[in-house]
Amino acid sequence: MDDDVRERVEEAAEEAALFNALKHGSDAQVGAIMGPMMGENPEFREHGDEIPGVIGPVIADVNGMDDAAKRDRLAELAPEKVEELEAEDEEDEHDLPDLPNAEKGEVRMRVAPNPNSPWHIGHARMAAVVGTYKERYDGEFICRFDDTDPETKRPDLDAYDAILGAIEYLGFEPDEVLKASDRIDIYYEHARALIDKGGAYTCSCPQEEFSNLKNDAEPCQHRDKDKDTVRAEFDEMVAGKYSAGEMVLRVKTDIEHKNPALRDWVAFRMVDTPHPREEAADIRCWPMLDFQSGIDDHLTEMTHIIRGIDLQDSAKRQQFVYDYFGWEYPEVIHWGHVQVDEYDVELSSSTIAELVETGELDGWDDPRAPTVASLRRRGIRGQAIVDSMVGLGTSTSNVDLAMSSIYANNRDLVDEETDRAFLVRDDDEHGGGAVERQVVGGPTEGHPPVHPNYEDRGDRTLSVEEGVLVESEDLPAHGERVWLKGYGCVRHTRDAFEYTDDDIEVVKQGDVDVVHWVPAADSLETRLRTVDGAVDGYAEPGIAEYEPDELVQFERIGFARLDSFGWATGDDNFDLLAYFAHP
Repeated sequence: MDDDVRERVEEAAEEAALFNALKHGSDAQVGAIMGPMMGENPEFREHGDEIPGVIGPVIADVNGMDDAAKRDRLAELAPEKVEELEAEDEEDEHDLPDLPNAEKGEVRMRVAPNPNSPWHIGHARMAAVVGTYKERYDGEFICRFDDTDPETKRPDLDAYDAILGAIEYLGFEPDEVLKASDRIDIYYEHARALIDKGGAYTCSCPQEEFSNLKNDAEPCQHRDKDKDTVRAEFDEMVAGKYSAGEMVLRVKTDIEHKNPALRDWVAFRMVDTPHPREEAADIRCWPMLDFQSGIDDHLTEMTHIIRGIDLQDSAKRQQFVYDYFGWEYPEVIHWGHVQVDEYDVELSSSTIAELVETGELDGWDDPRAPTVASLRRRGIRGQAIVDSMVGLGTSTSNVDLAMSSIYANNRDLVDEETDRAFLVRDDDEHGGGAVERQVVGGPTEGHPPVHPNYEDRGDRTLSVEEGVLVESEDLPAHGERVWLKGYGCVRHTRDAFEYTDDDIEVVKQGDVDVVHWVPAADSLETRLRTVDGAVDGYAEPGIAEYEPDELVQFERIGFARLDSFGWATGDDNFDLLAYFAHP
């Protein structure tokens, strides 16, 4: 092998080794480099016996570089290889598939909540996915409240702000917020235009009668009314001259369509119940969701729509309207429903609302409720929910969301910044309650770390002078030892803890259990609200120095958000109310 060939072999080997090491995040190996290199450079094959000895030192040098240096060197040798790695990295980062026919900077998507209640956890999926797509494509995110049903899905005036608050909590800000009930004249305008195109007619058939005709693929007697009559009767609908059930406006489709649900569907109906919004209280002629949503999606220039797999007929109904107007329908992604584990309460707005109304739940932020407000009050970051929802993808199959996924994501987000503390539980589930013992013969204070991974944050100071409280299930038998975390080893004798001065080796050898504890004096009587109910206990005194809304990790128990100090309910009074986030 002459010097020229040797130099080219070394250059090819360096490039291949750099790419291989960066791609796989590990050291490059001679065997892994040889094959691709020889395939790309067939002229090297005649020197196959010599090449391992030539490239070995080159690969060793590459493996001795850090990742930044490897990437910089590869950029010098083969910038296209760095672009390939970056493209792979970007693809790996995305749990969501690419949007069909999507151009960066041109994507417009929407969430279209019905504001009849605050959001349960399932509702957060749409905002999480739409918001993520907005960021990926540098697009726009519209929030449109579909509030045109003042009767069966009657809007809750508090829900508008609650939903916008939930979107903000998840980490997104809509580029535009619309209320469909403010846009009623727009729907009337398009209804009249549809009538003029021969695409709609007024119908006064009783519902059962029309249903029978529709199922038999037969038109009703009103289908061929002249446009002037239809327009006049629609104007009377708008003026409120009909009562509920007396008159509807139907979109004229194909009365013999193979799917009866698409035959001459209702676009407008009369509703006697006033809308709860003062601005819309006088409206009696309301559009059905398929008409209203279809018009709005076009006028707000939606490029992509995500909706449930059970709503496939909506796109088909709306397509008739789009065809009349000559509009292009947005790209549609249908997905399955999401179910959430852990909760005893059904993932249903109506069920949750009923339980709140009857007092079985304290509110939408009760930790037993599967709601966004509940997760927020428990101290779970919105980003943890987004990451889990995005991880579900957009499959047409129903998917199960494990709360453990949200908890794991949240733990990654908060663990480093969250201080540690002790909480001794005082309930039957944990051995019958807290037990008090005097500590004799040792230091007067314990000093557990504020955070075990960050010495610079210092220690907490917990006094043992007036005794300590431990959970009864942590109390060792007489004569046995236990390690009070942050204090040291004690032996349980004569109903006291005698300090033994044993080294930490007794713990490492498995001879002594480590338990948490709090001072018997000055600790805070605490109620910890959880998904399963309330747990009472005693938190270490230093917790009083924190502010409401801060997180702590109660060691051996889990993360909790501090809700309020000096709190009372009924006949019970507590120094601290906290909400359990997760283990």
